Amino acid sequence: MREQLIRAIEAALARLLAESGGQPGAAGLPDFAVEAPRQAAHGDFACNAALLLAKRLGRPPRELAAGLIEHLGDAGGLVARAEVAGPGFVNLWLAGRNWHGLLQRILSEGPSYGRSQAGGGRPVQVEFVSANPTGPLSVGHGRQAILGDCLARLFEATGWKVQREYYFNDAGRQMRVLGESVRARYLEQLGRAAPPPQQALDNDSLPWPETLDGLPVHFPRDGYQGDYIGEIAAELRAQHGGALTAEPGDGIFRREAQARIFGEIRATLERLGVHFDRFSNEQALYAEGCVEAVLDDLRAAGRVRQEDGATWLCSTALGLPRDRVLVKSGGESTYLLPDIAYHREKLRRGFELVVDVQGADHKDQGPYVKAGIAALGLDAARIEFLFHEFVTLSTGGKAVKQSTRRASFVTIDELLEGGPDSPGVSPDAFRFFMVQRRAGSHLDFDLGLARETDWTRNPAFYLQYAHARTHGIERQARERGIAMPAADELQAGHLSLPEELELIRKLGEFPEVVERAAAARAPHHVAYYLREVAGLWNPYVQDAARHRVLGDDAAQRSARLGLTLAVRTVLANGLGLLGMGAPERM
Repeated sequence: MREQLIRAIEAALARLLAESGGQPGAAGLPDFAVEAPRQAAHGDFACNAALLLAKRLGRPPRELAAGLIEHLGDAGGLVARAEVAGPGFVNLWLAGRNWHGLLQRILSEGPSYGRSQAGGGRPVQVEFVSANPTGPLSVGHGRQAILGDCLARLFEATGWKVQREYYFNDAGRQMRVLGESVRARYLEQLGRAAPPPQQALDNDSLPWPETLDGLPVHFPRDGYQGDYIGEIAAELRAQHGGALTAEPGDGIFRREAQARIFGEIRATLERLGVHFDRFSNEQALYAEGCVEAVLDDLRAAGRVRQEDGATWLCSTALGLPRDRVLVKSGGESTYLLPDIAYHREKLRRGFELVVDVQGADHKDQGPYVKAGIAALGLDAARIEFLFHEFVTLSTGGKAVKQSTRRASFVTIDELLEGGPDSPGVSPDAFRFFMVQRRAGSHLDFDLGLARETDWTRNPAFYLQYAHARTHGIERQARERGIAMPAADELQAGHLSLPEELELIRKLGEFPEVVERAAAARAPHHVAYYLREVAGLWNPYVQDAARHRVLGDDAAQRSARLGLTLAVRTVLANGLGLLGMGAPERM
């Protein structure tokens, strides 16, 4: 209906311009907005076109607004009433039969309501999580997992062909540190002190002695110290006894640790309902010659320079504040070089759009990756980064410190499982809490609220309970022998209460909300919208004296049951976009 209204206003504006002696011509029609006012008393929609035309035509905006209303008329039966408001806005009320027809559309389309073909079947890749296999997934990883998954669902709902991808760095210093950490714990469990590695893991990271339970251990500086490291070491000791004492950390210790940790990461994601179509890794880029080829091509393009034995990307020439090292003086690549190679491979795979969901700590890297892609002569605009801020986990009003290496962090699995003194967080509640705020805003994950089972307090359950209530009403109807109405049987004209029309208007916004959320890469728009729908529906149902859904008037009862089904459809479709269940009972 909003689209029909926009077309009607465009036609009215063209007539207004012609009457005023002006033509749309090169200037075109003004880029006006048609939006729902914040206050229902101001109409179903408001338009600012007259304000935008006033300067061009040299006429008062309220006068133009009155002219627009005259040329618009009833817009072919669409508009019931129009008024000039404020400095020159046009407030519009749609004819009731249009809202009633919307209910029939919602019931007819069912699971397809809210979906579109805006993406035109174009291929898009969404890369997210991409946590290195050095430890369990933390709460911060969980936010990225849910944001990425919801964004992929939005792309699918708007007609894109989506591939979900997980990329991880399984080469370089982090993985060597992981292997050395497991090796140190393995030797500790054998009652032997781990000798320091023959070479430092990096120039600024020398091994240092540590004492645990009186046992001296040479543990790598910045090594991974979680309990999971000792568990992996214990498994290796159970399998191999003391036969691995002479093995280097960057061998079986690293391989076994990587395999176990990555297996656990995948299991955690499965619990959250997060799935991937493809897994990629850094070592494959080196093995296939992609990294070396990128460096050669950057050299050929004149975009690298040598200084102090290192190879630098000439990124200042591409508009960035500084040049960045691609290859260190010791011959080891920085993360930037394989990242550029990885993104070139993405574009070579034919994706029209590539979206990386990453933590705020990667903000500095993104522009340099795009600069490297541009230096290779590729369209860097096809690559987007969605950065999310960090998550603070609080319990009892106190923040829980989180550090992967020091292991003072709470994992996603621990949140979901709970403990003897505290219930776990349901996957649905976890998902909602992670997506209900804008990605670029800090998120304080309130454990107490997430564990709350009272639907009036937990916002995730508030939405799900609203959906379950629609099934409760249907069960009551069937117990009384009352059938739910089909779309072509719906007599929605019997819905006349202001709160009923407000609900219908809100349901009509759903397709636009989905398209806007996908276009803005902002899944939180869906979460916010669903809270508005539930906030209208739950009070409506509770006020049984005024809104007797199963009242004695058969026509009114049928209409209200139709409204019940429409609310169910929108809530179910919206919850599906957030990856949440739509329960029939709670």
